[in-house]
Amino acid sequence: MATPDFISTLRASAGHQLLWLPGVTALVFDDEGRVLLGRRSDTRKWSVVGGIPDPGEQPAACAVREVYEETAVRCVPERVVLVQALDPVTYENGDVCQYMDITFRCRAVGGEARVNDDESLDVAWFTVDALPELNEFALFRIKQAMSDADAPTWFDSTGLGSFG
Repeated sequence: MATPDFISTLRASAGHQLLWLPGVTALVFDDEGRVLLGRRSDTRKWSVVGGIPDPGEQPAACAVREVYEETAVRCVPERVVLVQALDPVTYENGDVCQYMDITFRCRAVGGEARVNDDESLDVAWFTVDALPELNEFALFRIKQAMSDADAPTWFDSTGLGSFG
């Protein structure tokens, strides 16, 4: 995956130390209830679509941009599904990042699903009862996105203690 320029600039002074970064996941459903997935070029595994907002970019706009950049599908965000601090990730080069993920449920409104950049090997629509092998991150987000539209946004309430 391409590293955004602003992160490369940060890394020039921060080295490999932990960077706390925003992340956005977009779960795109079509009119048939199928979910859009991409097979990543770095891991060769199927995954949900996501990315890092550019500085000043709103999370919903990032979701729309990432979906189009990776899949050529146009979408409209419908609601925030969940907000979650993820565990730190250490990349092969030693860089450490931790992401605050905001997941959106989106509705496809145009375009034909296809590989649209070098981040994906394949792009396809899947019925939720015939998903390819996915990690827990993706499965949990799909499940939450399929919940009732009136359901509250999911968040991890552990650690609230006397503050919540």
